[in-house]
Amino acid sequence: MTTVYTRVASPVGELLLVGESDGTAEGLRLVSLSVPGQKGGAVVQDGWLEVPELFVGVVAQVEAYFAGRSTRFDVPFAEGVGTEFQRRVWQVVESIPYGQTLSYGEVAARVGASGAGVRAVGTAIGRNPLLVVRPCHRVIGADGALRGYAGGLERKQVLLGLEGAACVEGVVKAGGASRVRAGG
Repeated sequence: MTTVYTRVASPVGELLLVGESDGTAEGLRLVSLSVPGQKGGAVVQDGWLEVPELFVGVVAQVEAYFAGRSTRFDVPFAEGVGTEFQRRVWQVVESIPYGQTLSYGEVAARVGASGAGVRAVGTAIGRNPLLVVRPCHRVIGADGALRGYAGGLERKQVLLGLEGAACVEGVVKAGGASRVRAGG
């Protein structure tokens, strides 16, 4: 597998998409989707190949999301990224529907972590290499406050706003993005 990348313009800045590929679009597995200045975000490395044509399907989905024409992604991810705990947390994050939110504590409860486990969940979410596609922006504080987003809280607010959330002074207000109900 070869590491390949492309860049795409978006309302939250130029996105860097990185994948592993066997040289075909069908063989592409997304490794990272980063925004400029992202904490822990990908940076193009020597030996990576810029091959935009391999990302046509992924880019179309990203553009449809930002244009309000799509509410979900169907993108194959690279395997073996993250720890087992991180992958469990990311699976819960992936299940949060468009336009809805969960608190960090609710995510922790769904992965069987409690108490100090909320901090571990926050750390796992902060290490999500697939911003936007794996919607960690949908995880907020228990009080509705925007907290901890590797791409910056301003971008988190833009993404939630795109999905219908009313954010005032960094807090998701009632009538904006709805809360996911327990067990749902």
